[in-house]
Amino acid sequence: MHRLRSWLRGWALWRTPRPSQILIMVVNALAVAVAAVTVVLVPVSIGQNDLVRFGVLAGCAWAATELTRHVEQRRAVAHSPAVAHIDSAAVWVMATTIVLPPALALSMVVLTNVLLWDRVKRRRTPPYRAVYTTSTILLGTSLAVLILATGLNGYPGLPATAVEFGVIALAAAVAWAVNFGLIVAAIASHNPTTSARELFSDLSGQILEAGAAALGVLVAITIVTTPVALPAVLVVIVALHRGSLVTGLEKAASIDAKTGLATSARWHHHAEQLLVRAQEAGTGLGLLMIDLDHFKKINDTYGHLFGDRVLRAVADELRGEVRELDACGRWGGEEFAIVVADIDSDQSLRRIAERVRLRIQGIVLDAPVGEATETVTITASVGGVHHVPDASTTVDDLVAAADSALYEAKRDRNTVRVHLTAPPLPIALAPERAEAPD
Repeated sequence: MHRLRSWLRGWALWRTPRPSQILIMVVNALAVAVAAVTVVLVPVSIGQNDLVRFGVLAGCAWAATELTRHVEQRRAVAHSPAVAHIDSAAVWVMATTIVLPPALALSMVVLTNVLLWDRVKRRRTPPYRAVYTTSTILLGTSLAVLILATGLNGYPGLPATAVEFGVIALAAAVAWAVNFGLIVAAIASHNPTTSARELFSDLSGQILEAGAAALGVLVAITIVTTPVALPAVLVVIVALHRGSLVTGLEKAASIDAKTGLATSARWHHHAEQLLVRAQEAGTGLGLLMIDLDHFKKINDTYGHLFGDRVLRAVADELRGEVRELDACGRWGGEEFAIVVADIDSDQSLRRIAERVRLRIQGIVLDAPVGEATETVTITASVGGVHHVPDASTTVDDLVAAADSALYEAKRDRNTVRVHLTAPPLPIALAPERAEAPD
């Protein structure tokens, strides 16, 4: 008994915030209860054909997991912890939900998630998270079963009319909404500082989930009419996973993990495109360099986790100020860079820079100090250059000029300095910039 208590106390679940613990335990208990009630409310006997089809689909789920295991592991590495992760288990869950009795459909939920955790996520995912994810899918699938049992005349079975296909689409949408909503709630309760923008930053990635559900409908039709065609489904799933891996890695390489802004390399690429556009059109271009004042002191005083909160808050303010056309990115450390397209004068750029400075100055955060909190405000120095580029102008020229203006602004702190059509700085001046006070 003592060993059992020690083992229970060692669970990683108890190291999560209290709201997260409550949410996880409530959802887990609710999932078991709702699943049991669903089986009782929709009493469908299990026949021999049902068991055979379940075995075939379970085998396909295992094969798909093995064939995509390495891809899924690489996707997991590139995946942001603040975004709901997506996999293809919905294919097999959706198929069983349509054509098999509820007990087998809910069993498929458990089976596929156990397979994914054991073969893909064991090293990176604590068991309590895997159980919670399974519970969210159980809840969504239970509601989907109730919808199908109400809306399909021949449930469980294939849809016969367009209306019944619509019922299936509704059931899939409800199952997705429950799963996604509860996963987002868990992320938010575990890390309350996560912004809504971060939580919903990968909604476009949910296209994969929609595709998996649609593929599940096709699998349901195939298992009933032409089971020998199921290997073709495995080929499609492998192709989808490899495509999603490429997209995920490209996005991870272009988006800064701490701020959600463009990385330095991605920003430079975007800035070069805007420069070429300005050269061709003969329009002005503005470049701003933003440096947070005394950021090292903030990190040293309140810790790097709070420093990351500061970076995210600043990034949110920058996104609120710049247009989609402009290039906004994290230059490195506590520095940010913005290229403003179609800017007509240095006065216009100065007004934009001043708005950026005031937005950052308006940030107020509560920093942990022992058992209490302390209010922290942020300021930034902004340097910029306005230039009508010719064919010889480069992005590095503009960065050097804006960096010179930023060096001047750093001497006074919390101020703006903008140069007009400044020439490129000599390389010899670069060390002087590094000697500016932090």
